[in-house]
Amino acid sequence: MEISDLLTVENVITDLRVTSKKQALQILSKHAANNTGQDERDIFEILSQRERLGTTGVGDGRAIPHGHLLGLKKIQGYFARLEKAIDFDSIDDSPVDLIFLLLAPKGSGAEHLKALALISRLMRSNVLCEKLRGANNADALYALLSRSPQTRSNLRAAS
Repeated sequence: MEISDLLTVENVITDLRVTSKKQALQILSKHAANNTGQDERDIFEILSQRERLGTTGVGDGRAIPHGHLLGLKKIQGYFARLEKAIDFDSIDDSPVDLIFLLLAPKGSGAEHLKALALISRLMRSNVLCEKLRGANNADALYALLSRSPQTRSNLRAAS
């Protein structure tokens, strides 16, 4: 599985203007609804339920909200770089400015976990995240996120 299997350039948002975790999840839910044909409120509710179980703010300004959605055909990712970092109740209490949202079909257990592991490894790279923070547009963000596995390994090794 590659990031390009989960994410398209159309699902990359540059300089998203939000002031709260709730607003970020609402806007990402709306974007996902437009892309999937699923109900925006259903997507937001699934993400909110997951956040109530424990924060998906993984630290160092990064968050990976995720959930299973009934009726979704395939696993899909959405990436947003925020204009200004927001409180996300992160495990390290640091504000978040990079969000990678993952939605998976109900019953996609193993595939969902593989996708989540891939995103987690990718977002753990300090080198990559600094490049994402400095990228100019959605195409540049997508190019950084969808590099080959060898390049991701090199980025991880360098962080």
